Amino acid sequence: MNEKLKSPMVNNLFKAILSLETIEECYDLFEDLCTASEIKEMAKRIAAAHMLDEGKKYTEIANSTGLSTATISRVNRALKYGSDGYARALSKIEYEQ
Repeated sequence: MNEKLKSPMVNNLFKAILSLETIEECYDLFEDLCTASEIKEMAKRIAAAHMLDEGKKYTEIANSTGLSTATISRVNRALKYGSDGYARALSKIEYEQ
């Protein structure tokens, strides 16, 4: 965990997210919190993490998601050297294609 991020406000954000019970509730909160572009960008990063985990090449991921290779590299770095957030989340969901 990045200690620089930790604060009561961030804790409250995460508590709010964890309190949601359905996909529809997530859509409602995230549409209020983020722009449509921000939500789509986060979704693309999850997709990139999934594709990297499957052994896909950067060019295939870029073509499929529209992400830059720099962003894909950042996701890959997080998968290899990060706090296992992507891996933990992906292991808990049934990934939709």
